[in-house]
Amino acid sequence: MLVLVVGPSGAGKDTLMAAARARLEGDARFRFVRRDITRPADAGGEDHRAVSPAEFAGIRAAGGYALAWEAHGLSYGIPADVAAHITGGGVAIANVSRGVLLEAASRFPTVVLEITAPIAVLASRLAARGRESEADIAARLARAVPLPEGLDVVTVMNDGPVEEGVADVLTVLRAALGGEVGLEKK
Repeated sequence: MLVLVVGPSGAGKDTLMAAARARLEGDARFRFVRRDITRPADAGGEDHRAVSPAEFAGIRAAGGYALAWEAHGLSYGIPADVAAHITGGGVAIANVSRGVLLEAASRFPTVVLEITAPIAVLASRLAARGRESEADIAARLARAVPLPEGLDVVTVMNDGPVEEGVADVLTVLRAALGGEVGLEKK
């Protein structure tokens, strides 16, 4: 199964996924996908493979991505070998843009893991980063886009201790391994 991780900025996706990855380390059934992004490696954010726009276009044209999309002026790609991991019975976990969810669901057995938090918590976390003004944060939070209809979605509300959120994520990932995720159609 392909577990597609989405959620607003400040929801704690990276924190929860890093902790889940650490707890599942060594279990080859779970693969946390490292994306290709046309952003420098030292630009901050997630660990990714930095590629130039020309390199990305070449890999994409050669069929090197299981999924590829554009967002925020950048190109993102999930390596094609993820398909073999899924076909072999494994669970691949990838942080993606909402715009690629329907395509992914049409190509792979998929569950969407939506990690979120109440607006006040998101605003507080974004303010603590110190990268945006209060007005920019308010505008970002106002742009919230609903998930497309017809997807299998599990929501983790990350508004308590990190360990609670990690436990919820691990429950979803382990259930995905057996195709037994308690899913909610959205």
